[in-house]
Parts: sequence; structure tokens; C-alpha cells
Amino acid sequence: NFLFSSESVNEGHPDKLCDQVSDAVLDACLKADPYSKVACETATKDNMVMVFGEITTAGKIDYEAIVREQVREIGFDSFVDDLSSV
Repeated sequence: NFLFSSESVNEGHPDKLCDQVSDAVLDACLKADPYSKVACETATKDNMVMVFGEITTAGKIDYEAIVREQVREIGFDSFVDDLSSV
């Protein structure tokens, strides 16, 4: 027997934002240092985005700028339409 399972979330779901932030952090680390080791997770609630885990890199990474850029790209660019609306 074979059991297939997959996760699916709707557009605007916080998991999508979290995945994009984690991917952006990984990309930035690997761009700065191809030997980076990245095991990070992202969580969000209301107007807060947290990136946590283990990151080893020789690069100088501005994590706050990465998070803010991803949030802006998704379309959350003001407190009127904050993360608590998703």
C-alpha cells in the first residue's frame, strides 16, 4: 500500500508568507556564502514575523530587511492592512 499526503493552503494564508520568508533567508545566506548551513523556520501572528533556528554563514545578512521586503512584496505595506487580516 502507498499513502499519499500533501498540504494545501489558500492564497493569503500565513504559511505562504512564512515559506517565502524562510526561502528568502536561505537564498540570501547562500548568495553571501555558498557554504552556509541554514535550518530556519518562520512564524507569524498579527504584525510580527519571527525567524528562528540555526544559521551558520560567513556572510553578513540583514534578516530584518529580508523579512520586510518579503512582506512588502506580498502586499502588506501598511498597518491598515496588517498581517492580522490573514
